[in-house]
Amino acid sequence: MRSETTPEPNAEPSGGKLSHVRADGTAHMVDVSDKAETSRQATAEAFVHTTGEVLGLISGAGMPKGDALAVARIAGIMGAKKTSELIPLCHPLPISKVVIDFDLDAEDSVRIIATVKTRGVTGVEMEALTAVSTAALALYDMIKAVDKHASITDMRVLAKSGGKSGSWDIAPQQLPNPEGELRA
Repeated sequence: MRSETTPEPNAEPSGGKLSHVRADGTAHMVDVSDKAETSRQATAEAFVHTTGEVLGLISGAGMPKGDALAVARIAGIMGAKKTSELIPLCHPLPISKVVIDFDLDAEDSVRIIATVKTRGVTGVEMEALTAVSTAALALYDMIKAVDKHASITDMRVLAKSGGKSGSWDIAPQQLPNPEGELRA
C-alpha cells in the first residue's frame, strides 16, 4: 500500500514533462503566481450527431422541450464559467468572453464551436473544452426525446493564443473571427 506524503509545496514535476505531477507521482495544482498576465483565447469544437429530421426540428424551433440551441448556448457559457469547479486542478479564471456557435450540417450533425477569452496567468483551453462539452450535453438532453441514438463525438481544441507557449491552430479557416462568427 502506498503511503500519502506531502512533499514540498513547490516540488518540481517529475521529469519536467507533466506540470500537474510532482516528483513522487502525486497530483498538485501548478503554481502560477509568478506568471505574467496576458490576453489568452482558446477555441474548441464538439459534434452532436442526430438525424436530418431532428436537425429540421432544431432549426425550425420544433423541439418538444423548446429552443434547443438557446439552451445549449447558455449551458456552454455556464460550463466555461464553472470549469475550475468541475476539473480538479484547473485554476479559477476571470472569463471575459464566451462565444458559442452552432453549424447545422444538412445531413446529420450539429457542430458546436466555443471561443473563450480572458486576461490572466493561465490559458483557457479547458474552459473552451468544458463549454463545448456542456453545450453538447445540453443539446443531447434537448433532443433525446426525439432521437434516442444521438451521439456526441470529436471534442478537441482547435486553437489557442497567448501565454508563454504562444499561439497555434489546427484549421484557421474553421475558426470564429474575434466577433465570434465563423470565417468564410
